[in-house]
Amino acid sequence: MMKRLVLVVDTQADFMNAEGTLAVNEADSLIAPLNDYLRGLRADDVAGVLFTFDTHDAALYPSSPEAALFPPHCLRGTDGWANVLDSAMVDPAIPIWRLEKGVFDMWAEPGLVVERITDRTTIDREAFFAQQRAAGVEAATVVGVAADYCVRWAVAGLVARGFMVEVPPALTRGIERSIAQVLAEDFAGAPVRLTPPRA
Repeated sequence: MMKRLVLVVDTQADFMNAEGTLAVNEADSLIAPLNDYLRGLRADDVAGVLFTFDTHDAALYPSSPEAALFPPHCLRGTDGWANVLDSAMVDPAIPIWRLEKGVFDMWAEPGLVVERITDRTTIDREAFFAQQRAAGVEAATVVGVAADYCVRWAVAGLVARGFMVEVPPALTRGIERSIAQVLAEDFAGAPVRLTPPRA
């Protein structure tokens, strides 16, 4: 069976909780289904799970491009920066990784690394995805928020790196556009499709 990579995008308290600084509409309703989804993943089908973290520095945020659009959010070390999902629910046989990023597009910043949660080993972001492709991982499933911002950029980068991408609409929410709109408007003809969540 061909294995896939699962990307869990920015499931942090400032986005997911109703009282979060930059709460995505109805994202709080995703928390229980996403935890159930993680619990159902199996090592014979999933090569790894990568959690992305929107990460900002309180001192630097005011001068960042995002400051013109959004209030300070996901400041490193705060409650709002924390992941609302429990990565311990993932089958221990599945490698779990994390990537901290400072902009919407997880591919845009140079020098980012992917860190394995169990032993804190790191690998360059591009090398990580190249390694996955070299190991025969051809598909990725993307869940999380926001559909029309960070999820959209995650999907675009995966397609550019040769992955087929699935997005379960039940496991993402958008700010201005739903994931169905994003895929129809931005990814026509690309190897991206909506799919029911599958463990």
